[in-house]
Amino acid sequence: MANGRIIVVGNEKGGAGKSTVAVHLAVALLHEGARVAVIDLDIRQQSTGHFFANRVAWSAAQNADLPQPFALSPVTEARELPDALAACAGAADFVVVDTPGADTDLSRAAHQGADLIVTPMNDSFIDFDVLGVVDPVSLDVLRPSVYAETVWDARKGRAIQRGRPIDWVVLQNRLASVEMRNRRRVDERLATLARRIGFRAIAGLRDRVIYRELYPFGLTISDLSREVRPVQVSLAHVSARQELRLLLQELELVAEAVTEAAK
Repeated sequence: MANGRIIVVGNEKGGAGKSTVAVHLAVALLHEGARVAVIDLDIRQQSTGHFFANRVAWSAAQNADLPQPFALSPVTEARELPDALAACAGAADFVVVDTPGADTDLSRAAHQGADLIVTPMNDSFIDFDVLGVVDPVSLDVLRPSVYAETVWDARKGRAIQRGRPIDWVVLQNRLASVEMRNRRRVDERLATLARRIGFRAIAGLRDRVIYRELYPFGLTISDLSREVRPVQVSLAHVSARQELRLLLQELELVAEAVTEAAK
């Protein structure tokens, strides 16, 4: 019986790249040989659900042997989620949960059941506002914001329940190559807030066309090979693959996936 690690990709703000991160983590772990379950809690949009439905359809049409998640489990009620998470964790090495860009009962329940919370954010104070409140004159960090308080409550509850806190990682996603002064300001405030409320801030996925153009096929850069090549491959795709590999290492998932696959 497996005891899968539950990875919740969460941020109450839309457009931060939650679904992009969720599908890339899930597929990368599949290619590491791990058993992966996926739960999409964004009931209205279902971007992650659509991605894996596209993946099944494209694989069948192209006769391609692509790894698929162990289960794509639909959950619509918060009271159903603990049992769904337990069932998936009992059968898979990793459970990747995509959450909506809003404060919902389902999202809160997912955060409370997480082993690892991954919070993507764009490189701007608009996204930082979900994590922390800054002084409009000095830009000093005044206090944690609404989403940070939600995660704090989840981590506190989990520590009391199981004796260990939830690991929390903030991904600076879609980093642009310009606006260095703004990025530096955001980085400094993020580092201050990280020390105050206890998360790790790491680089996420850059704003690359390849991450978007593979979505309708249900593919990621982890899938690209001589046999699987629906788009023209370039050196930029090699860089993207390395970027994703580094992300798995920073999240400390690569060695864990290899160990689980060897069991």
